Amino acid sequence: MTTERIAIPSEGEGGLEGKRAGHFGHCDVFTLVDVENGQILEVSTIVNAPHAQGGCMVPVQLLASHNVNKLVVGGIGMRPLMGFKQVGIDVYHDAVQPEIGPVVEDMLAGKTPMISDDQVCGGGGN
Repeated sequence: MTTERIAIPSEGEGGLEGKRAGHFGHCDVFTLVDVENGQILEVSTIVNAPHAQGGCMVPVQLLASHNVNKLVVGGIGMRPLMGFKQVGIDVYHDAVQPEIGPVVEDMLAGKTPMISDDQVCGGGGN
């Protein structure tokens, strides 16, 4: 089994005790969770890049450069979703859990579905 790196858009300082951000492009940080065989190996954070107009591809490149292969969002626009697909990052949808810890637990338990095209936002909102 290979190690997976899951990213969760986060408010404030992030981490497993932190709150999930509703809109991935405007989060403060991304919490990165390294998982192997269903076990958490390491948790780290990276600061999100500034979200300029039309800059929704910036987080795509940021997460790709940090070897992320799964992203859990509460909302995302079509352009960045297509970008994540192009760089090989699978995008999952969880708009229920407000805390990062339970989001990760749901992912590890296989309870989090991949996002579908009809769940995509128009951008700018939740």
